[in-house]
Amino acid sequence: MKDLLEKIKLIYLPFVVISISFILIYTFLNWLLFIKFELFPINEKLLNFWLPLGLPWIFIYFFLSPRLRFLKFKEDRKSYGFQLLAGFTIAISTIIAQEYLSTATGKLTSLKTISDIQKHEKTKYYTLQKKYIDKKNYGAVKVSDVSGKNNEHFNMSIYVAMPILETAKDTSKFECNYWLGERYSSQISNRLSIDEKKFKFKELAERSDEEFKRTDFTQFSYLELLGNTDKHDNFNDAIEENTHYDFKKPILLIAHNEPFEKRNGKKLQWFFMSLGGGFLIWFLLLVFIPLQPQKKRNFEVAKKSQITTLKDTLSFLIPKEGFYITPILININLLVFIIMVFSGYGFFSFKGNILLDWGANFRPLVTSGQGWRLLTSIFLHNGIIHLFNNMIGLGFLGFLIEKNLGKMRYLLIYLATGIMGSIASIWWYEATVSVGASGAIFGLAGLYLALIVFKAFPDDFNKIFLKFILVYVGINLVMGFLIPDIDNAGHIGGLLSGFIIGFLLSDSLKST
Repeated sequence: MKDLLEKIKLIYLPFVVISISFILIYTFLNWLLFIKFELFPINEKLLNFWLPLGLPWIFIYFFLSPRLRFLKFKEDRKSYGFQLLAGFTIAISTIIAQEYLSTATGKLTSLKTISDIQKHEKTKYYTLQKKYIDKKNYGAVKVSDVSGKNNEHFNMSIYVAMPILETAKDTSKFECNYWLGERYSSQISNRLSIDEKKFKFKELAERSDEEFKRTDFTQFSYLELLGNTDKHDNFNDAIEENTHYDFKKPILLIAHNEPFEKRNGKKLQWFFMSLGGGFLIWFLLLVFIPLQPQKKRNFEVAKKSQITTLKDTLSFLIPKEGFYITPILININLLVFIIMVFSGYGFFSFKGNILLDWGANFRPLVTSGQGWRLLTSIFLHNGIIHLFNNMIGLGFLGFLIEKNLGKMRYLLIYLATGIMGSIASIWWYEATVSVGASGAIFGLAGLYLALIVFKAFPDDFNKIFLKFILVYVGINLVMGFLIPDIDNAGHIGGLLSGFIIGFLLSDSLKST
């Protein structure tokens, strides 16, 4: 009994406090920043799913895992099961809480006509008295993607956007800013051939067309204002396909047939079941794992070790002597990416038109006078994987090179090789949207290789890292040849310009 009380005090209660605190704080900030004050637009999938899924692991690692060292496992790896259960308990409960928050906080506003939206404070839900849905002048797009383990599912969707008007007479007008969205979808095996997928898509289109014709879209209980989601982007694309109406900034709504009072479903019950169930299972498992009293003495050491790890991780982003410009460059790239993500443009990838708006490299625009894109494009990335790969390379090469070049020379070489990579890209590609710090990073790699080849430094200067750089450059170049979306021209342009600069600098660096 004494050991059980010790385990509750040292391990279980901290887990409960961490879980409840994270859920409450995250949910409150979501409500305050993005629902009440709408501080800036953010993709709802990122806010309601990806962040709640990923952030809890940070707290588990730094605050809970050191306490699990008190327990006597047969194998050290067994503690990972406790961490996984704790992380998923917090993550799943937080995700459900955000879904409940999204539906529960929405206010229902009664409108006489759809144009009355402008006369009221913006809310999430609306009822509509007089309405006419123009089914003749709709817009539609087909969208497909893959999902499941090993991309086993092929998902087909048809997004239809219909003008919401007051009466049928309004169809004589040529402008509409209010649209009703309807989605038709089906899922098939991704193992089917291209021809079979086309046939299945054709079947979905025929079924959707029949259902569309017989549906009375004016029969609904209430409308929901569609938030910043991937669905919103697809419906916007559908609106653009209509050939009758012009629009400025379309307002998208989707219809619901169930009573407004039932909009929350059983989310609240599922929240308490997931959180309570996770707490119960974690407690029962904890009961059967014995405590190791001798490890209590190591708790402060474990805490200090975790704090040191956190400091070392964060110090990578803090400018310091000999490693000053590189953290600043990394932070700028991270900041631009974070702003784009929280603006709702994506996470794993961004659309080409968004990248162009933010300064991507594109030959037709550069040659028409927008030469600044040669520079701005090297601070943009097309997704988290692209960013992560480039920042690892930048951090490693910056650590090797910056202290030997000096701040200003290092920065100028980084920018110059990045611009040369951008120039090579638009010289090679006629109309390809190009982004990324790869040209500048390959420029640093080329510079490093030149300084080694021309013996600008002593023979033992970081030769241990030479193989790593050759492998890094080689793998990226090979991937560039195999994957069409990778800008290999920018890589090669940066690499060659960096090597040439390294050759020109080698004599001056020998004398220093």
